[in-house]
Amino acid sequence: MRLAVVGKGGAGKSVIAATLARTLARRGHRVLALDSDPLPGLTYSLGADPPAAESPLLAATERREDKRWHFVRGVGPARVVQRFSTPAPDGVRVLQLPKTTREGMAPVIGATQAFYKTIHGLNRVVSLREWVILGDLPAGPRQVAFEWAPYAEHFVLVVEPTWQSMLTSRRIARLVEEARPGTRVSLVVNKSTGPADEELVSGVLSLPVLQAVPVDEGVRSAELAGVALLDHAPDSAAVRAIERLADGLERGSVVS
Repeated sequence: MRLAVVGKGGAGKSVIAATLARTLARRGHRVLALDSDPLPGLTYSLGADPPAAESPLLAATERREDKRWHFVRGVGPARVVQRFSTPAPDGVRVLQLPKTTREGMAPVIGATQAFYKTIHGLNRVVSLREWVILGDLPAGPRQVAFEWAPYAEHFVLVVEPTWQSMLTSRRIARLVEEARPGTRVSLVVNKSTGPADEELVSGVLSLPVLQAVPVDEGVRSAELAGVALLDHAPDSAAVRAIERLADGLERGSVVS
C-alpha cells in the first residue's frame, strides 16, 4: 500500500495516520511512515521519540558548484531510509521532514532537499516494494499541489463535519483529480456524531464514506497527555474505527 493522509488542519490526520501505521505494523506489515509536516505531530501520535534538535538528513545532501543540492556520493533514497529513518513502536520506521527552527526553515534547507529527493525515489527502491508507505501531509492543499506525495497510489482524505474542513478537503480532492487522474481518494469522516455528519460530508465532497471515526474523549485526553492514542486508550471507539479502516484498506475496499 502507498497511502497519503491529507485534509485541513485540526481534522485529526496525524492521529489517524499514526494509529493506522501501528495497526498495520501489528498485523505483520513493514511500515515506513513519512512525516511531511515541518511542525511536530506524527512522531508524538506514534508514541516515538521526539525529533532530534538537528535533522540527521543534513548529512545526506551537499550543495555543489552548480548551486544545486545533491545527495552526497554513496547516498540515495534507499540509503536515506536505511540510515536516517528512526524507530517507532510496533516496528514502524519514521522518516521526518526537518522541523521549523527559530530561524525558520533556512538552516535545514539541505535536509528538506534530502527528504524531497527521497520521497520522489521511493517507488524505485526494490527493498521497499513489500512495505506499506504511509505519508502524513500537513494541513491544506499546498503539499498536494506541489507533489509532496509522489509515492501515493491512494489518498486518505480526513474530514471533520465542519464547512471549513469540507471546503478545504473538496479543494484537495480536486487537486488530486487534476494532477493525478485515476488516483484513488477515500473519505474518512473524523469526529463524527452519527450518520447525519457522514451524509453531510459525503454530499459536499461527492464521495462515499470509507470509514467514520466517532468523536472520542480518548483522543482529546491522549493529545493533552502528549501520548499516542493507541497507548493511552487502546480500546476506545476511535481506535476500533481506525482498525476497521485498516481492514478496508487491506481488503482493497477503496473508492476511486
